Amino acid sequence: MSEVSGIMANGQKKLMLFTGRAHPDLAKEVAANLDVELTPTSAYDFANGETFVRFLESVRGSDAFVIQSHTAPINQWIMEQLIMVDALKRASAKRITVVAPFFGYARQDKKHRGREPISARLMADLFKTAGAHRLITVDLHTAQIQGFFDGPVDHLFALDLLASHFEKRLDLSQVTVVAPDAGRVRVTERWSDRLGGVPMAIIHKKRDPDVANEVKVFDVVGEVEGRTCVVVDDMIDTGGTIVKAADALFDHGASRVVVAATHGVLSGPAVDRLKNSRISEVVLTNTLPIPEEKQFDKLTVLSIAPLVARAINEVFSDGSVTSLFGGHS
Repeated sequence: MSEVSGIMANGQKKLMLFTGRAHPDLAKEVAANLDVELTPTSAYDFANGETFVRFLESVRGSDAFVIQSHTAPINQWIMEQLIMVDALKRASAKRITVVAPFFGYARQDKKHRGREPISARLMADLFKTAGAHRLITVDLHTAQIQGFFDGPVDHLFALDLLASHFEKRLDLSQVTVVAPDAGRVRVTERWSDRLGGVPMAIIHKKRDPDVANEVKVFDVVGEVEGRTCVVVDDMIDTGGTIVKAADALFDHGASRVVVAATHGVLSGPAVDRLKNSRISEVVLTNTLPIPEEKQFDKLTVLSIAPLVARAINEVFSDGSVTSLFGGHS
C-alpha cells in the first residue's frame, strides 16, 4: 500500500467568538452560554475618530462569529463591526457570521416617498462586501429584510422568552394581545397562538409624514374593555407611540396595560414617558444595552444571550436554527 503524499489538514472546525465595544456584557453572556472565551481583541479610536481593530490570536481557518449590537452612537459601532469582519477576511477566517442582535437601519426598509434611501439594504450590502458569509439577528423590523442579504440569514424571535414571562404572571383568560399598528398584526397572531388563542386587538394609527416619531390619530379595533392588554412591538424608541397606544386602550376601557418589546432603544424622552405613563410593566430583552440611568421601576429586562448562543451553536454544528422556533423564520 503506497504512502499518501502531502499534508493532511486538521478537519476539526474551530469556533471563535469576537465582540466589538458596543455591548460587551451581552457578548460575555453569550460566551458563557457557549462555554468559550471571547477572542482577545485590541480596539481603539484615533484622535480623528477613525477606528482600529486587531485580533490578538490567529483566526486562520476559524468559524468566526462577530457580535455587535447597533446601539448609540450607532454609526460608530456599525463601522467597528464592518472593520472587524474585514480584518477576519484578510486573516483567513474560513467563515464569518455577523451577529447583530439589533440590526441598525432596519426601519428604513422601503421608500415611503420619492428620493429616499433603502438604508437597510445598504447595510446588508456593506456587510456582504466586508466579507460576511452569514447574518444572525433578532426580531427584524420586517422579516423581508432577510432578502436584502445575499447569504443565509438566521432570524431569531424573542417571542417565547417574552411570552413565558407573562404566562407566569397574568390570568390568560383576561388577556388581549394588542398590535400597536397594522405592521405588527402577524407578530400579534403568533403571540395569540403562543398564549393559547387569547383575543387580539389592533390599534390603527396615522403618522404625520413630515414629523419623525409623531403619531396623530389612534383607534382601537377589538375587544379590550375590562381586559389586561399586552401590547407587543419589536422596539421602543422614544416611547411616544406606545404611551399613546396605552392611553387609547384605557380610553376604550382596558383595566390594565403591559408592554413587551424586543429592543429597548429608549431614545430621548422615552424613560420619562414610560415611567410617568399608566402602563403597569415594560418588558424588554437585552439585545441593546440598557444603562443604569435608563432603568426604572416598571422595567423588566430579560436576557437574550441563551437564545443567541443556541443559534450560534446550531450554525457552528450545521444544525437547524428554525427548529428553535417551530419552523418559523
